[in-house]
Amino acid sequence: MVVQKLHDAGVTSEHAYMAATASIGLSLVSWLTSSRTEDLERADRWGIFVGEWAPTFFALGLALANYEEREQRLGAKDAIS
Repeated sequence: MVVQKLHDAGVTSEHAYMAATASIGLSLVSWLTSSRTEDLERADRWGIFVGEWAPTFFALGLALANYEEREQRLGAKDAIS
């Protein structure tokens, strides 16, 4: 499972949310930068490409948050038993 592998590697939901927020900012910056140096169509495509990363990172963040919550509940059950 991808979420478990990411969690085991030390990636948390907070990391995924920060990456999503950063990709939104990077999308804006890349669009502004490339619109000055390249034609507008290419700048739009580059900004959209980078902007499409944000929903993926947000989805990973939600999946990791659910995984972390489930782990906490299971850990609390084991501590009570």
